[in-house]
Amino acid sequence: MTVKEYVKDRSLFLLANFILFIVLCGILLLTNMGSSVILPIFCIWFFPVLTYMMIEFFRQKMFYNELSSILDSLDQKYLLSEVMKEPETVEGKLLYDVLRQVDKDMHEHVKSYKERENEYREYIEAWVHEIKTPIASSRLIIANNPNAVTRNIQDEIKKIEEYIEQVLYYSRSNHVGKDYLIKEIPLADLVRTVIKRNSRDFISKGIIVDMEAVAGMAYSDAKWLEFIVNQLIGNAIKYTPEHHGKVTIHTARNENNIVLTIEDNGIGITKKDIDRVFEKGFTGENGRKFGGSTGIGLYLCKKLAEQLGLGLTLTSKAGEGTKVSLTFPLGSVSFMQ
Repeated sequence: MTVKEYVKDRSLFLLANFILFIVLCGILLLTNMGSSVILPIFCIWFFPVLTYMMIEFFRQKMFYNELSSILDSLDQKYLLSEVMKEPETVEGKLLYDVLRQVDKDMHEHVKSYKERENEYREYIEAWVHEIKTPIASSRLIIANNPNAVTRNIQDEIKKIEEYIEQVLYYSRSNHVGKDYLIKEIPLADLVRTVIKRNSRDFISKGIIVDMEAVAGMAYSDAKWLEFIVNQLIGNAIKYTPEHHGKVTIHTARNENNIVLTIEDNGIGITKKDIDRVFEKGFTGENGRKFGGSTGIGLYLCKKLAEQLGLGLTLTSKAGEGTKVSLTFPLGSVSFMQ
């Protein structure tokens, strides 16, 4: 709050005092009391008024500055009424009471929405686990009746499983800390596991995979990390042409981190789409061209990587392929073997 703002707010009060003073001066002049008494009366009148306004201005300025400072230091702004001191002024007390009431009402609404979110998330997780039973039964039926048709059905079931897994991880993406177990993960073993999961796709599309240059240890959650890498390799397979495609996976040890890179020679990403690939729901030109893209995969990978303290970057050029790098900070890795 500035002096100009304060004076503007008190302009009606000052105007009323000036009008009354002018009226009094007019009465004095009409009664022939002389103009010599006007200056003393002005001083006697306005000195207490201006003194009071100055004191009030500094009190209010200190109060609002303290309020602003507390607000800036809070991560959760709605807690302002919980940490601020109760003011001494009538206006400040009214503001304090209003903030307390608003804060109470907001807490009740937030609690209600959190309960709804938890119920919905619990239902999704329960649904995911329940649906695994008919999928497992379908796989058993397919295994007992091998033919061209059932093999195609098996490929479609694999896609269903991937979408279900995506739903599960999406529902848990805001609660990583509740389902997180840090342990040492050999990156080569992690990559082999993911490649094995996608082996049928590599074989059916005739895509060569090179992971000879993968080495090093990461410290993270194996389950969440496997999901991220699986999504990235799955994208590489999806957008790499059949029979002459190649996916190269390698690691590089730098001074402050270790970088796991997944590189393909696929169709790449257009320049106008490259900056939006991590946006939620963005499918881009490739998604519209190939279909089946939800725009959730890379968004979810980015979100989970950030929560795990990892870096995720993507570079690409249309017609030349895509390179995605997952960066493990020095504090989360050991020296490469």
